[in-house]
Amino acid sequence: MTTSPGPAPEAAPLVAGDERVVLAGAIAHGGHVVAHSDGRTLFVRHALPGETVRVRVTEVNRRIVRADAIEVLEPSPDRVAAPCPWARAGGCGGCDFQHVALPAQRELKQAVVTEALVRFGRLGEAVDRLDLAVEALPGPADGLRWRTRMRWGVRADRALGLRGHRSHRIVPVGTCLLAAPGTDAADLEPAAPGVDEVVAARGSDGVVAVGGGRVREQVGGREWRVAASSFWQVHPALAVRLQELVLEFGRPRPGEQWWDLYSGAGLLSAPVAEAVGPDGLVEAVELSREGSREARRALHDLPQVRLHQQDVVAWLSGRAGSQAPAGVVLDPPRAGAGAAVVTALADLHVPVIVYVACDPVALGRDVALLAERGYRLDAVRALDAFPMTHHVETVARLVRGES
Repeated sequence: MTTSPGPAPEAAPLVAGDERVVLAGAIAHGGHVVAHSDGRTLFVRHALPGETVRVRVTEVNRRIVRADAIEVLEPSPDRVAAPCPWARAGGCGGCDFQHVALPAQRELKQAVVTEALVRFGRLGEAVDRLDLAVEALPGPADGLRWRTRMRWGVRADRALGLRGHRSHRIVPVGTCLLAAPGTDAADLEPAAPGVDEVVAARGSDGVVAVGGGRVREQVGGREWRVAASSFWQVHPALAVRLQELVLEFGRPRPGEQWWDLYSGAGLLSAPVAEAVGPDGLVEAVELSREGSREARRALHDLPQVRLHQQDVVAWLSGRAGSQAPAGVVLDPPRAGAGAAVVTALADLHVPVIVYVACDPVALGRDVALLAERGYRLDAVRALDAFPMTHHVETVARLVRGES
């Protein structure tokens, strides 16, 4: 009598430390490429689409598996030698794309923005009418030494370093090739006892401030005095470009009323206020006390700017039923504006929204929310404000009604 073979034993599930050879697929948000092995989807750092790589699993949970490429068996033609020895598996977590030629980095970011607007923004084929090419900003041609604000972790021996990917572990990089002159670890004094973080910022004039100091930022003929620890755009060319795009997309006119939500130090309030003139009004809303203080100092000569140190959602709740402004500038944190803000603006029938976003997925979600409430994504600019990393800045124009 013959017996039929029993079911094949199930393969052991992937665990951290396992190694596999995989074919890298499409780029994903966050600087990873997608791969598959053992019935699971892997998100792999330090690889490129189309490459065959050996990976080591670094994290496994119910939803995803994370891995690092530790050996490239069949490289992409877009692969280059990473200039920093710490841009590798187990190294520093700051740079995602040092192994990618700069033009190809921008193509990868364009793919991520496109996917975010299709998948989360629900644009479908309508995305084809948008110009999503990622624009290079003026700066070093090699994509290095642009970062004007650095946060250094402090090791037990008081040496400065940067954190590993998804880790509190401080990597003793010694120097960071993205750090602007004067902000690198080698430029700074050792940390004082008890200090666990050192912040350094370089201003437009090249002067560096550390810790509680302030730097001078010159944009559009106006000066800001900004604390080293305050929020400010880290690429030296980004502030000017954002002001240009807000004016291009918003087209504020003399006498109009505009709102600048999440206004920070007033970088975007300033050009809008100058455009609407003394007969216009800009309501600038920012929760941060330090940001509001910096805006008050920088914009003191613009009486048409009315500053509100308040939570944006709370401030908008007090505007229910009021007359809509001519337009809104929206520069929310990485998580996006969200349903409460979108609903408040849509209920007022704000005609145009200029949306500045540092996360394309968050932008996509808010685009979908606005589309449900009668808004159309009219234009987008994507800016390569963070070379060597997966980050990309976007500015979008949303208008009410059909094309």
